[in-house]
Amino acid sequence: MIDEAELRRLTQEERRQLAHALAAIDLPHPLLDPRLKRRMRFALLFTMGCCIVLAGWIAILILTLPGHYTSDDWRTVWVGLDVAELVGFAATGWASWHQRQALVFCMIITGTLLVCDAWFDVTLDYGSRGFTTSIVSAVLVELPLAFVMFASARRLVRATIQTVMQLSGVDGSPPPLRRIPLFADGLEECLPDRLRQLADDVTAEDRPSGR
Repeated sequence: MIDEAELRRLTQEERRQLAHALAAIDLPHPLLDPRLKRRMRFALLFTMGCCIVLAGWIAILILTLPGHYTSDDWRTVWVGLDVAELVGFAATGWASWHQRQALVFCMIITGTLLVCDAWFDVTLDYGSRGFTTSIVSAVLVELPLAFVMFASARRLVRATIQTVMQLSGVDGSPPPLRRIPLFADGLEECLPDRLRQLADDVTAEDRPSGR
């Protein structure tokens, strides 16, 4: 049961936040679509299968790969990786200039390519004369750039969620990304503690008792 005295003590702004949060709770969740549920289940099973296959493949590589290997395509591999990074930076610049949501994906992809570049540079140059140069390049260039890409992508996602919160009448900073449900459903989590408790009480009253 909701404490009416508690409701009367709410400010007008707090009542507005609570009303918007409760309205958001009542909206149909996109994942309730049976077709989308089936796709989500398939995606989950497919991801689990990929993890199992990849774990087995890693074990095979550990047992079978030679300690030393000479490749005729060395130049193609490294030039290809640098070209991919160039495309990533170009796409990031385009999406940033045009202010498109694709910027988040471009930043994550480009940051991942930079981490891969640093990893291969350091591991493949280990024990050679170029090892020091690879370490310096990874620590001062590639990894800092990757961090900037990942941090900027996170900041953009949080800014987008905060805009959704404001449009829904919920003030304050967004919660950590690990707590934010898919499709921004569950905005009541962004409410202050006492308003969140009131929202839970209201939804509990509306929920069937099951008897």
